[in-house]
Amino acid sequence: MSQPVAKKSALAPGGMVRVVIDEDAILLCNVDGSLYAVADVCTHDGGALDAGELEGSRVMCPRHGAYFDVTSGKALTLPAIFPLPTYTVRVEGDDVYIDV
Repeated sequence: MSQPVAKKSALAPGGMVRVVIDEDAILLCNVDGSLYAVADVCTHDGGALDAGELEGSRVMCPRHGAYFDVTSGKALTLPAIFPLPTYTVRVEGDDVYIDV
């Protein structure tokens, strides 16, 4: 059985947190109360996204300014062209699980 990676109550809307599951860096994002998980690695240059900003459902890579939609993983602006891997998020009570 998997272990919870976060508490929903600790991640306010507009917030994001980096978690590591089996060596995979994952960015958990709260978009208006709904949780989404994407790889915490920009598909343009491999930089971490958790140091960027979450604006609505878009996260900006702090290195070159590429935007990604965290609800779908889609690359929204250049220089990124490839989508982020996405993960299924489950919430049981206040516990947050990510299926990898």
